[in-house]
Amino acid sequence: MTRRPLTVALTVGTLLMLVAVPLVAARPFPTRIGLPSGWNPEGITAGEGTTIYVGSLAGGGVWAGNVVTGTGDVLVPAWGGAATGVDFDEAGNRLWVAGGPTGTVSVYDAKSGGLLQRYTFAPAGFLNDLVVTDDAVYVTDSFNAWLDVIPLGANGALPALDEVTTLPLSGITFEPGQFNANGIVASRGWLIVVDSFTGGLYRVDPATGEGSPISIGAADVSNGDGLELRGSTLYVVRNANQRVEVFRLGAGLQSATWLRALTSPSLSVPTTAAVQAGRLWVVNARFGIPTTEFWVSRLP
Repeated sequence: MTRRPLTVALTVGTLLMLVAVPLVAARPFPTRIGLPSGWNPEGITAGEGTTIYVGSLAGGGVWAGNVVTGTGDVLVPAWGGAATGVDFDEAGNRLWVAGGPTGTVSVYDAKSGGLLQRYTFAPAGFLNDLVVTDDAVYVTDSFNAWLDVIPLGANGALPALDEVTTLPLSGITFEPGQFNANGIVASRGWLIVVDSFTGGLYRVDPATGEGSPISIGAADVSNGDGLELRGSTLYVVRNANQRVEVFRLGAGLQSATWLRALTSPSLSVPTTAAVQAGRLWVVNARFGIPTTEFWVSRLP
């Protein structure tokens, strides 16, 4: 019997491993991730690793999923409210969830889904989206010309219930009965807000609430809903238009250059987006469509 030298056997085994590893690494991302029946998504955010979190308008729950496997489960059960904007607080490993018409902002442990605190704002119209910064959480109220603010203490400590405030907005036109200030992100010490009704992007001073238009040339962001920011690249999700506009932000956030539009047959009234694992993941709210089927779409 011929014996194969140990060194040769090891070399062959090593080659097999090297061949196998790229095959596993090359596993394609799903183009569509299904959500629980009747989930009614509106907000999405990227968490640690390859995790995404999706809120539900139908009860206020939060679903956690993996963009590699396309699988997930309910992390926060429905509590009878609503979940619109969702943002992951990496420093505190927390999820912040705007409550739409409930006037609430809920804070959850991103691992266990346990409720840490729930803040209630009154008066309130429709708490739509939010962004977490080092100093505070800023929440858009689409029916009122102010931002709701939750100041954060040292090391991101949660404030007492009575320490929340409001920040009047100026420079942004608010039309009564319309969805105005909607998506919000933070960049370079400023806040960026999209006005769904007028179709404008605004740079907002978080200290004074003073807003000024960001020049976008001939580009259109009407029906702008959620915003996602990576570096100087700003994504504006336009729900009724079934597309995502991509901009490059200019110096001082005074202008933004339109780069392209992202579209897909998979989009069905998209509302918000999150970048995870180098891809853009968009939730489809499917407003006005009688259905119980909802999903997340992957865009380039």
